[in-house]
Amino acid sequence: MKVTINDVAKHAGVSIKTVSRVTNNEPSVRQTTIDKVNQAIAALNYQPNVAARNLAGTKSYVIAFVYDNPNAYYVIDMQNGILSSCKQRGYELLIHPCDAKSDNICQELVDMVRHARLSGLVLTPPLSEDPKVLAALDKIGANYVRIIAGEEADYDTGLSIMVNDKHGAISITQHLIDLGHKKIAFLSGDHQHESTKARLAGFTLAMENNQLEVDPSNIINGQYSFESGVQGAKQLLAKAERPTAIVACNDEIAAGALFAARLEGMAIPEELSIVGFEDSPFSRQTWPKLTTVHQPNKLIAQTATELLIENQGNKQSELTHQVFIPQPVIRDSSSSPR
Repeated sequence: MKVTINDVAKHAGVSIKTVSRVTNNEPSVRQTTIDKVNQAIAALNYQPNVAARNLAGTKSYVIAFVYDNPNAYYVIDMQNGILSSCKQRGYELLIHPCDAKSDNICQELVDMVRHARLSGLVLTPPLSEDPKVLAALDKIGANYVRIIAGEEADYDTGLSIMVNDKHGAISITQHLIDLGHKKIAFLSGDHQHESTKARLAGFTLAMENNQLEVDPSNIINGQYSFESGVQGAKQLLAKAERPTAIVACNDEIAAGALFAARLEGMAIPEELSIVGFEDSPFSRQTWPKLTTVHQPNKLIAQTATELLIENQGNKQSELTHQVFIPQPVIRDSSSSPR
């Protein structure tokens, strides 16, 4: 039999209204009362009806995850991270995939906020980095947190989680240089993402800091996909003077590059070192396993959701920004050149 709010009120010895105030995190409720109600909720395994709360009150308990990303592993990690925080705080999750390049994207998101009565949005790249999208949401007073590429907290960006992609790219490129590689290529992701630009900047800086030439023909534009990695690697391996190492903008691209190299009969890493970025399951499912850069996407999403919830209404958290610094994970796809 389903436990109701009446059962919780009776178990805690308080009114139904008091239970509602506690589950809605309303102010001016004594801590002893909060404790009694929470103990009753735990004892009865009560699950508040979020939809009913949304209809009954002025406060919404729905958070939207908005994304345009072809990387399924990235999306799943983000989704699980947001969902974990939502469950802990009594919120529901609305998942909204969309086309960031659509001419109607701003109106689409504005309509969603209004029709779904959202408490807030977790925005991921490239939507979180699109000034038109942000301006449209600001115009209607929408609450949102941005996950963006950045080197340090920027207090003019509103709620945001920064991922220092540039540092991660410097570190992984330096790893290859320390192994003795000099002819290193770069397989790019979509340039609509600021992370692509940051990773390319980190790669370039590491090469320049070591007085190594950055050959423009070794920088291949592409997308964040396995197929893009295949095509980019084929282009590099068709050159008369092949690179001895490849930095791929993410693990899917790296896996595609590894596949293309194997089709050419190349030994990895003996003849070609390949490294990725993000430490997704792709990096552990290839053979050999990919050297990569660990980016804790689930934790990033959890932290973003916590920031969003903590900074709503009258509850303003002192923490509005956090910077994550991706770190290299050395596996089997990189070694010294022959």
